Amino acid sequence: MRIDRLRLFEVNLPLVHGFETSSHRKTGLTHLLVEATEADGRVGWGEIASPADPFYGPETTATAWTIAERYLVPAAVGATWETPEELESRWYRIRGHEFAKAGFSIAAWDLHARSAGLSLASSLGGTRTEVTAGVSLGIEPTVDELLTQVARQVDSGYSRVKLKIAPGWDVAPVRAVRAAYPELDLHVDANGAYADTDETASVMRSLDAQGLTMIEQPYAPRDFVAHARLQRTLSTPICLDESIVDVADLHTMLTLDAGRVLNIKVSRMGGLTAARRAHDIAQDAGVPVWCGGMHEFGVGRAANVAISSLPNFTLPSDVSGSDKYYARDVVVPPVLADQGVVQVPVSPGLGHVVDVDWVRQNATRILDTAAAAV
Repeated sequence: MRIDRLRLFEVNLPLVHGFETSSHRKTGLTHLLVEATEADGRVGWGEIASPADPFYGPETTATAWTIAERYLVPAAVGATWETPEELESRWYRIRGHEFAKAGFSIAAWDLHARSAGLSLASSLGGTRTEVTAGVSLGIEPTVDELLTQVARQVDSGYSRVKLKIAPGWDVAPVRAVRAAYPELDLHVDANGAYADTDETASVMRSLDAQGLTMIEQPYAPRDFVAHARLQRTLSTPICLDESIVDVADLHTMLTLDAGRVLNIKVSRMGGLTAARRAHDIAQDAGVPVWCGGMHEFGVGRAANVAISSLPNFTLPSDVSGSDKYYARDVVVPPVLADQGVVQVPVSPGLGHVVDVDWVRQNATRILDTAAAAV
């Protein structure tokens, strides 16, 4: 297998509803789409879902474009490979930049699955035919507005809701949602916004009393010791997200008991190969996993659905329908949820067709190796 042409699209889509976390608010997303064309004309797609600003992690859309243009595109074009792992080995010397790598990894896996006539889920070893989806809700101006958003998602059939929290927006909104929905699968996500203090410990104990499925990433990404210390005081499992960039981080989490649930993000871990490996390690350790999201467009969302079909994804994943985020997605058909359940595609590759015309209409810049070669 050989990739003869690569195109990189920087695409902006507005969100149907603004989304606020502990660090910032966004009303639209700019992601990079990777189109890889093999020698026989077969096409695979990937998505680089890095945020525009360095608040979730150090990568941004701008840094991802630079790394892709200078290093990943030259490493991929013209390379001969049989498996996605073999192609990914061509950029092993690049430290970090997992989001950028993930986009090329997804494209390679899409090509690999299509060439074998397999769905991406089957190619990865997935066993599920459907995935239970959850939704993630941002910080709202008022508790009443948050309750309105929760009601909308529950009425749509979603059985798990994740609430973003931050200092000053934590116990009160969670208590209000729990009072309104006593049986709801509910968890919270701080995105590392809290300092390791006695005041934080008190907040976490109050949240611990709310019957949550998990408390996600309360402390900074590298502070495994603080997470381990907090976990010993709580009955609610701590879930790590930003802390787990590679499998070495996962081994640290397991050794220290710094978390008892793992959020696997394909983007954060550098692609589908690394995500599958993390799944296998967590499964062997008896740690349940779920797939987190970065408000991906349909390409990245379809990859998330595929990885979520693996057996140890036993908790609802952030693979809710595209229509929750975008009025019109970049794939046809869009990823849809019916009563909170997403069907795993069975057609080859990602199982969706990319609307290239729509991608081009919303692209703010395009890199095309074919044009560069002329």
